Amino acid sequence: MKKVIIIGAGIAGLTAGVYACQSGFDVVIYEAHSIPGGASTSWKRKGYLFEGGMHWLTGSSPKTALHKLWREIGALDDNTSIYNRDPFFAFEDKGKMAFLYRDIDKLQSHLIELSPEDEKQIMCLCRDLKKFMKVDMPITDIKNVKVKEKSAIPISKLISMIPAFFRMSFYSNQTVKEYAMRYKNPFLQDLFKNIVGDDNNATSMLFTLSTLAKGDGGYPSGGSLAMASRIAKRFEALGGVIKYNSKVEKIIIKSGSATGIVFNGAKISADAVIITQDTLAAIDTLFDNPLREPWADKMRSEIKPMLNTFICLGIKEDLSNIHESMVFTSDTPVFCAEKEIKEISINNYATYEGYAPNGCTAITSILPGDSYEWWKEQKIKGNYESEKQKLAENFIDVLAKKYPQTAGKVEVWDIATPLTYERYLNSYKGSWMSIMGKGVKMHPYPSKPESISNLYFAGHRLIIPGGLPVALETGRKSVQYLCMDTNMVFQGNA
Repeated sequence: MKKVIIIGAGIAGLTAGVYACQSGFDVVIYEAHSIPGGASTSWKRKGYLFEGGMHWLTGSSPKTALHKLWREIGALDDNTSIYNRDPFFAFEDKGKMAFLYRDIDKLQSHLIELSPEDEKQIMCLCRDLKKFMKVDMPITDIKNVKVKEKSAIPISKLISMIPAFFRMSFYSNQTVKEYAMRYKNPFLQDLFKNIVGDDNNATSMLFTLSTLAKGDGGYPSGGSLAMASRIAKRFEALGGVIKYNSKVEKIIIKSGSATGIVFNGAKISADAVIITQDTLAAIDTLFDNPLREPWADKMRSEIKPMLNTFICLGIKEDLSNIHESMVFTSDTPVFCAEKEIKEISINNYATYEGYAPNGCTAITSILPGDSYEWWKEQKIKGNYESEKQKLAENFIDVLAKKYPQTAGKVEVWDIATPLTYERYLNSYKGSWMSIMGKGVKMHPYPSKPESISNLYFAGHRLIIPGGLPVALETGRKSVQYLCMDTNMVFQGNA
């Protein structure tokens, strides 16, 4: 049995581990953290559970092609309940509310009521959403791989997606911010700019809204950590081993072939290595010399990392009367890395069982922006902890002005900066996805380098913008390449 080492127990690494075990390989995963999941994670503080990764799951619906793969690796099973919140998102400005409903006709009526002057543009959007609902992430097999069960896209499915393909260039060639400015009403402009981030191209917004409209994008019970734990359990049940608190130092390359890793100063041999650590970081840090191939240089020059500062609050108050996911405008700004933020996002887990003590609420907030260098400077100056404290107090004060019932009720706060993500994920600048900017296509980077054999890559960075579906698909694909190169049969089912 051929020995395979996987670097990273995030979703891509766990996926690769499950498929490699099922396909007959002896697999060991080395994970730098003490738990599985990578960027798809949660953590507890004083009785509160803070969701730090997944806010919805593409492929949660049984009607999608991805759902089959999530079940194959154990991420979802018959005991996993899926929660589809509706409305999915709320936006408030000066007491005026807008909602993103899953039902497109209901959404259309609501938006027209808010802005009759934008009726034509709103109806065009909703027509396009109905076209995009037909689009499903294709699950196929790589060329020349032997498979136990072949995956293919039905012709009828391809035909149904054609109308959306004709509209994709319209959205991909403008940013969300540019698209939002097509609306006359400033309130709707702000709504659209806050759905997926205004630096991304507008297809990201269309795919998000259409995902919700077709009943997908639900939240599995237990969230990120529970899902990662289910996959890890499946992997270990298949005979795989996860070594936690085990940061790999280098890949061993001999005569143009990967032959193992260096861990804790010792050389550990393997027949193949799959790297699922952030590819953008790995190509510069896991080799004696940075990996230099055209695709790697292209990744270095083209990737625009998506970063944020993440705030968590444990509040001794039942906030179940507040919307679960929303953005509100505040007259009093939050200052993060010297940037003034007046549009405040919150995810409210008051109704989620097990996320807080009885009568209490876990709240999280994402402050977007590349603040990596600023936080790094504070670390060097010795101001890192005091600046986090200042930010927490600032945010708590702004929240209390909006929701007076929270004043004096915050029992615990926690802040994850880009430096936190960098430390736990070993990712480039602590980023967890890539910005899919104007004109950027969803082209994949290769799963294997040309200059090194027995080496494979998987993870969110290989297809922009990234996310859980990309981690799943690239983890699966890396094992298909491994099977093809070793003349093994790829086994999709246990």
